[in-house]
Amino acid sequence: MTSLDGRIALVTGASAGLGAAVAKRLADAGAHVVLLARSVGGLEATDDAIRAKGGAATLVPLDLREGDKIDQLGAALAQRFGRLDILVAAAGVLGNLAPLGHFDPKVWAEVMEVNAVANWRLIRVLDPLLRASPAGRAVFVTCAAARTFPPYWGAYAASKAALEAMVRCYAAEVAQLGVRANLIDPGPLRTQLRAAGFPREDRDRLRPPEAAAEAFVALAAAECEANGTLVTLPPV
Repeated sequence: MTSLDGRIALVTGASAGLGAAVAKRLADAGAHVVLLARSVGGLEATDDAIRAKGGAATLVPLDLREGDKIDQLGAALAQRFGRLDILVAAAGVLGNLAPLGHFDPKVWAEVMEVNAVANWRLIRVLDPLLRASPAGRAVFVTCAAARTFPPYWGAYAASKAALEAMVRCYAAEVAQLGVRANLIDPGPLRTQLRAAGFPREDRDRLRPPEAAAEAFVALAAAECEANGTLVTLPPV
């Protein structure tokens, strides 16, 4: 089993769903996990689960729509840890499904802010800390919509397409610096975001978020040399 002993990991969206599942798995592998999300109650639940198994976590209640708060995050982590070994950007929002011309500008802006702009801000402030690690690893969550362009999914698809382009540019920029940046498309999972997009779907037939967590551990490992890649998990 991959060991992450002594490594510092930051996971966004860590209060529920995929983010919480990945945070718990990273902690199981030995990482100290910085849990970031809006929901304090959800963060505390994830923290309780980690500590119940002997792991360690730090809670950071933060709304990714507040860019100035993200900008302050780097300094706080630098003061506390001096580096960041692993970034897992799992937070995301769907917005709503509609023809492109029918999207409310506020909804469109929020989807872009959380799924694309916030991740750029994270890269911007955390890049120095990832470079300070002997093996900085950044993993971002994407979706097939970024490449299949389904009707009515315009905001979400566009935000994820932007994310994929941004992460691949970043990967090329840090390729010679020991940092690695990759993308994971976890496929259909039993999450709240999936339920919002497919409300009539039989959720019992979907994999739980925990089924995708091991792939994140593999990309977070110091020995992982993949860079600028998209890992697509099978649907079952």
